[in-house]
Amino acid sequence: MWYYHSVRDDGEVIDKLNLLAEKHPTRGFDDYYGKIRNEGLKWNRKRVLRVYRMLGMPMRRKRKRRLPSRIKQPLLVPTALNQTWSMDFMSDALGYGRRIRILNVIDDYNREALAVEAGFSFPGEKVVEVLNEIVFWRGKPQRIRVDNGPEFISKVFVRWCSKNKIEVAYIQPGKPMQNAFVERFNRLYREDVLDAYLFENMGQVKGLSAEWMENYNTYHPHSALRKMSPWNYARYFLNGTHSKRGKK
Repeated sequence: MWYYHSVRDDGEVIDKLNLLAEKHPTRGFDDYYGKIRNEGLKWNRKRVLRVYRMLGMPMRRKRKRRLPSRIKQPLLVPTALNQTWSMDFMSDALGYGRRIRILNVIDDYNREALAVEAGFSFPGEKVVEVLNEIVFWRGKPQRIRVDNGPEFISKVFVRWCSKNKIEVAYIQPGKPMQNAFVERFNRLYREDVLDAYLFENMGQVKGLSAEWMENYNTYHPHSALRKMSPWNYARYFLNGTHSKRGKK
C-alpha cells in the first residue's frame, strides 16, 4: 500500500525565526511575524506560528550579553615606556583545591612586569585598585591591551580608563595571540612559579610571586631585548647609551 508523506520544508522559516530570536530575544510571535511580513515574506501566519511553537519559542530564551565587534589591531612594539601596557589573568589552585587568580600587568616596551597580583577573586574594583597603585609610582599609560574578560568589560574598569584618558585596546574574542607579549610572560611565570611549587596559602603565592617578579625584571635575558633584562634594556635606551656608542 502507498501512503502520503508530507514534503513540507520549513528550513527557511526556522532560520528566520532563529535569527529574529537571536537579535530580539525579548520579543514575541506578533513582533516576529510583523517583521517577516514587512520584509516582504508572504509566509502564512498559521505556518509561522506552528514552527514558532515547534521551536519552543514561547518559552523565553535566556538573553546573553553580546560583545561589540572588535577590530584586529597590529601588535606593535612601543617606542617608549608607558605607551602600551598589557594585562591578563591566570588561574591556578592552592594545595587543598581552592581556586586562585593572578593578574599580570606588563609594559610592552621593555616587557617589564609591573604587577603580579594574586587573589581569590578579582572584581573590576580590585583591578582598578591594582592599576592605581602602579600609576602612583610609574605614571599612566596611553593604552592598555586586554581580552574580553568580565573584569575588563566591567563599567568600573571602562569608566576608570575613560576618566584617565587611557585607550582600551580589546583583542578579538578567541585570539589570545593578539596579546602575545603578556601571553609569553604568562608562560614564563607558570613554568617558574605555578607549575614549580605547591602552595598552602595565599601568602606563599604572593611572596614567591614578588620575589620572582623582581628577579625577572633584573636578570631575565629576554630574546626580544637583545638578551638584556627588562630594567637593563630600559636604562640602556632611555639613557642614550646606544646613541653614544653609535657616534663613537
